[in-house]
Amino acid sequence: MEKISGMFDLFPGLSEEAKNAFSGEIETLSYEKGELLEKEGRVCDHLYFIIEGSARSFYVRENKDITVSFSLEKEFLTSMHSFISRKPSYENIEAMEKSKVARINHKALLKLFEKHHDLERTYRLILEQYYVTLEEQLIFAKFKSARDRYLDLMEYRPKIIHKASVGQIASYLDMSIETLSRIRAKI
Repeated sequence: MEKISGMFDLFPGLSEEAKNAFSGEIETLSYEKGELLEKEGRVCDHLYFIIEGSARSFYVRENKDITVSFSLEKEFLTSMHSFISRKPSYENIEAMEKSKVARINHKALLKLFEKHHDLERTYRLILEQYYVTLEEQLIFAKFKSARDRYLDLMEYRPKIIHKASVGQIASYLDMSIETLSRIRAKI
């Protein structure tokens, strides 16, 4: 429970009562490398927090695996569109290594919001961070060269380079494995 309480350090304004209520609804699970936390075609019912390990979100189109995002320790993740809209997800979430996560059910979270408005504010902050990351990723993909995208990844999220496969990184950066290999050889 000690590492789970670390998630609350990200939100210092949260009351002890809200923390305890939230902790009471948390389920802790372990996943092996390659195991799916969420599967496309199903409604995503959980918001996750990575205690240990890492995960990636991806979808498959025309037999091609396309990585959308990476999540590391002390980060929240979910299939946001599905979690909010309650529609089936178009993405999968996969553990990239042996991982331990805490998760909370969508219905339980909504019930907590009714009693604890500071939790609702905390959730808004999580959504804002998700939005900022998504917007940065869109700008990143449209306006930066392949080399600059890789250099940014090295600077701002270096752990991903050590945890993800070359194919996953290339897909995330929207380039071929060959292009990524050429860039890496020149750095």
